[in-house]
Amino acid sequence: MTSHAPAAAGRAAPASKARRHPLLHPAAKAVLFALCLGPLAWLVWRAFAGTLGANPAEAMIRGLGDWAMRLLWITLAITPLRQWTGQPTLARFRRMLGLFAFFYASLHLLAYGWLDMGLDLADIGRDIVKRPFILMGFAAWVLLVPLAATSFNRAIKALGAKRWQVLHRLVYVISVVGLMHFIWMRAGKNNFAEPAVYGGILAVLLGWRVWKKVKG
Repeated sequence: MTSHAPAAAGRAAPASKARRHPLLHPAAKAVLFALCLGPLAWLVWRAFAGTLGANPAEAMIRGLGDWAMRLLWITLAITPLRQWTGQPTLARFRRMLGLFAFFYASLHLLAYGWLDMGLDLADIGRDIVKRPFILMGFAAWVLLVPLAATSFNRAIKALGAKRWQVLHRLVYVISVVGLMHFIWMRAGKNNFAEPAVYGGILAVLLGWRVWKKVKG
């Protein structure tokens, strides 16, 4: 029995070390959940405090849209970050980040329909068709719906891993369409600085994937 003690201790040590890793802590997902809700809480607080500026409706709509895009970019960054940092445990946060991107995109669409269009569905429909940047934003949200609806283990089993992976590659299309929505929206005020930053980050994230595919 004593001969097995060192081996058992050796196995216990890595397991104990893994449990101590911050990314594997049971509270890690709860902390991320709270952090993802932080921007919404901040926007709501500013709305009630009257500090959203001269056009609070526009500030709320744009703020929600900005966070939808940021969270989508962060979701796309998980895979390269896993490899660059040697932290495969980052993958456990990807689903939550993706769902929060959809959550903020849905709030962005709701805020537009409610605060800007008074929930008049006919007017919303005409506005979507009339203005290309709104059409692109709406298209990005529509494409996000099946991804959010199948972001659960049961959906993976029902679709099969290969079909599920093919479906979720839509995220690359969504990111490009979302960026076009952002660029066209800012083009109305000749403001291209921020879209250029988001575009540069997306080019790195998608370019890295192309490079890995060609290399591998």
